[in-house]
Amino acid sequence: MKISEIKELTNQELKERLDAEKNRLNFLEINHSISPLDNPMQIKDLRRTIARFATELRQREINDQK
Repeated sequence: MKISEIKELTNQELKERLDAEKNRLNFLEINHSISPLDNPMQIKDLRRTIARFATELRQREINDQK
């Protein structure tokens, strides 16, 4: 997901997406430990997406405090 798409989401949508992506990451990591994934780069991409969501949420928190 691109940053421009992330910025269009509301705070509630961001939190829901963040939780869903964390659950998906956990599921992928467990599956990968049992049997290797076809594309292990999915894990790396998902971690980056989670970081983007978390960064945007934190940035909004900081801007709201000002």
